[in-house]
Amino acid sequence: MQVILLEKVQNLGNLGDVVKVKDGYARNFLIPTKAARRATEAAIKEFEAKRAELEKAAAEKFAAAQALAEKMNGRTVHITQKAGVDGRLFGSVTNHDIAEALTRIDFKVAKAQVRMPNGPLKTVGEHTVTVVPHTDVVAEVKVVVIGETD
Repeated sequence: MQVILLEKVQNLGNLGDVVKVKDGYARNFLIPTKAARRATEAAIKEFEAKRAELEKAAAEKFAAAQALAEKMNGRTVHITQKAGVDGRLFGSVTNHDIAEALTRIDFKVAKAQVRMPNGPLKTVGEHTVTVVPHTDVVAEVKVVVIGETD
């Protein structure tokens, strides 16, 4: 299916690109999240008419994401989790837990924006995770996992 992108999509293209994607990806993700529209002639003409408006909105999103990343970069988040005597957790700290902790200190972050390259944190200590508020903006946050024993 041919779609026209209404915003930048990672590993796919930029605003205004007409790309061919699998039907399910377009129907189930791109179109419902308003990241793309079917690339019909009418849609392309309508996009060209609204192009400046969409670019301005994209620039505002980018600026807001940059400001958030600047404030967030280098911050430390403390998360308490039950752990054994050897420092291993009875479970793990996931991107959901980190997003929740960041939201508590006034950073509005969705769990999908927290990237954990090595998977969930399973040990006590200090770990570095990346937060991606925009496809072009990356912030690093330190997560200190504190072991809690009964």
